[in-house]
Amino acid sequence: MEVKNSQTRYLYALKSVLYDQKWVENAPNCELYYMYRGKKTKGELRYDITIIPSKMLGQEFNRTKGNRNSKKYQELYTVLGGKAIFLMQKTKRGQIDIIEDIVAVAANKGDSVIFPPRYAAITINPGRKELKIANWISDKNNNVYKELLAMKGPGYFYTKSGWKKNKNYRMVPKLRFEKPLKKIPSNLDFLK
Repeated sequence: MEVKNSQTRYLYALKSVLYDQKWVENAPNCELYYMYRGKKTKGELRYDITIIPSKMLGQEFNRTKGNRNSKKYQELYTVLGGKAIFLMQKTKRGQIDIIEDIVAVAANKGDSVIFPPRYAAITINPGRKELKIANWISDKNNNVYKELLAMKGPGYFYTKSGWKKNKNYRMVPKLRFEKPLKKIPSNLDFLK
């Protein structure tokens, strides 16, 4: 894969948003995942690829840092290889410590997921193989990290012993589980 527009995310960039804080204190600043932005474009839409190796971050499965899209932008993710869990959460307007909705979608190769507006999202690799995902997103979008950073991660962490609630939130509802899309929508204009 070409190196142009590539970015490597290291452990220390996720240090404050991980579940196993005891483990991360002494862990080396290793590579966690690789992002390749703008592999192709369709008008204002950009196609990115992210590769998340299979590894454990102490008790937690390897995952992305997580972010929310700016304004009302949506995002379409497709699994190209491996297994993924997409975790999406929406907080109450003006109260980032209260989650109104939180949903997990388990997806396999060929499955897709749409990240709705106002939802922060992370991608987890729960498998023993490398996870390769692609996404379509508007080039006008800006990733917003501040909420997940302020709350020290998402509402739930996926660990060896299952889902663990993040106690930094004042309110976290029961985790909902949804099914992925089995095919990509033919018209991507909703992403603009």
